[in-house]
Amino acid sequence: MTVWICKTCGAQHKPSDAPPAHCAICEDERQYIGANGQQWLDRDSLDPSHSNDWREIEPGLVGIGLTPAIAIGQRALLVQTPAGNVLWDCVPMLDEATAARIRQMGGLKAICISHPHFYTGMVEWSEAFGGVPILLPEADLEHVMRPSPLIEPWRGDSLDVLPGVTMHRLGGHFEGSSVLEWAGGAAGKGAMLVGDTIQVTPAAGWVSFMRSYPNMIPLPAREVRRIADRVADLTFDRIYGGWWDKIIASNAKAAVGRSAARYIAALA
Repeated sequence: MTVWICKTCGAQHKPSDAPPAHCAICEDERQYIGANGQQWLDRDSLDPSHSNDWREIEPGLVGIGLTPAIAIGQRALLVQTPAGNVLWDCVPMLDEATAARIRQMGGLKAICISHPHFYTGMVEWSEAFGGVPILLPEADLEHVMRPSPLIEPWRGDSLDVLPGVTMHRLGGHFEGSSVLEWAGGAAGKGAMLVGDTIQVTPAAGWVSFMRSYPNMIPLPAREVRRIADRVADLTFDRIYGGWWDKIIASNAKAAVGRSAARYIAALA
């Protein structure tokens, strides 16, 4: 059977002979069905034309993005620690060259995803590395399009993944939208990997918060205030968003605070 990939969001769906009738992720108000209707890609058809781009970002952190890009065009982040490697967010497919390189580095201990728009090829990635756990907030399980026993739901507001690597469920964009706090990032000052739970903006040193980015649905002030209060308790100096150029290299905690204040003032 074929693994079908939604061309709009990049999510792999449960294998079947024919394309699914719907992509529930894209039918949700936070995403969209394109003007040409629901379209699908055969996973196996991507192998000859697509590969994973590998970039060293800082010591202990590698970016992995699909090229040419499909769907949203995000990149994943591989966090390296003395206790093992964690994949943060995901891309629609894994090529063998990338899999071999990660195996040489010790493989993966866990896969952690910020929110459903980045679930993409998470089951394929887990299977390639021996069935490592895919850690998803229980709140977002209804958006899983390719079910797997490798998915391990978690409850609460925080989850210690490995020493120095912690997931925090902040909500907002999705109920389970999360960030990853990495103590070893930014030369020991700490880094926060955010996907688009918090969105790094084109204006340097600012972020924003939305229920839907493509459909421009804002979050209420109380949600933005709650997220900012949670983030204020974390330790980080740098933010990595979900795309190659979405980075705040320093003073990122202050950037979140002033951005939240500006957002709330605009709503008022």
